[in-house]
Amino acid sequence: MAAAVVLCKPRPAGLDDSKVLTAARREKLEASIKARCAWGIGVVDVEAIDRLNIFQATMLAMAQAVGRLCHCLDAEPGEVLVDGNLTPAGRHEEWRWNARAVVGGDALEPCISAASILAKTYRDRLMVEAARDHPGFGWERNKGYGTKEHLEALRRNGPTPLHRRSFAPVAQLTLL
Repeated sequence: MAAAVVLCKPRPAGLDDSKVLTAARREKLEASIKARCAWGIGVVDVEAIDRLNIFQATMLAMAQAVGRLCHCLDAEPGEVLVDGNLTPAGRHEEWRWNARAVVGGDALEPCISAASILAKTYRDRLMVEAARDHPGFGWERNKGYGTKEHLEALRRNGPTPLHRRSFAPVAQLTLL
């Protein structure tokens, strides 16, 4: 999951790293960002993640998000700021934009903060929906992260179609 945002003027107030905002605050900011700014989201499914690996799938999701943003803008960005220490430039064939990595960017760069909010709220909603289809894993609370509750449910119930086969606890279960 990745998102890309070109901020509007004035930009939404209160942008910050999505991990430090409450769910309610993220949802309010998401509505404001989507209503007033240009944005795109990239989603890579479980099968592709297992086929590519998590790093390459992340690069693909970023390329999808920026591609959708460009379609929304009907223009190409001069530079794409990417959260982290690497960009997809030279690492993914679909990436065609000038990019700059910003370590801790979701707390430092408002456009990355906005993108992190969109990606997190989108993913969190997917996990709540997944919890309805696959109860017992606590996804409505842990959002799919490998918490103690999630790992215990995985051992008890086995993997679902939403679990990556490359996720170490799933891979270990299939060896038994």
